[in-house]
Amino acid sequence: MKRIDAIVHSEKIPELNEKLKEIGVGGFTITDGKGRGKGEKPVVQSGRGTGKYVSEFSARANLSTVVNDSEVDKVVQTILDTVSTGSPGDGKIFVSSVAEAIDIGTQKRGNEALK
Repeated sequence: MKRIDAIVHSEKIPELNEKLKEIGVGGFTITDGKGRGKGEKPVVQSGRGTGKYVSEFSARANLSTVVNDSEVDKVVQTILDTVSTGSPGDGKIFVSSVAEAIDIGTQKRGNEALK
């Protein structure tokens, strides 16, 4: 089993959700946050729109899911195809190994817990 964490622009999450459902990803967790990286910094209007400043952080979402080893390439490619614009700051994908998964409700373990 592999855990896939993708840090992407928050506004891409609705489309990414639909694409991941289409390829059969059973579930994932989304965490909203702020990030700082190589991408262009957002310009924010202040007050009554009379002033502008460059924000230090950009709105980001962290999508996290665990899939069977055989599904990793398909999930990663779907994320890339959906959120990539080819610009710095599009985000990052991290893939790591999962030693064990346990479904609390059914008490199933391993790949069976992912269903």
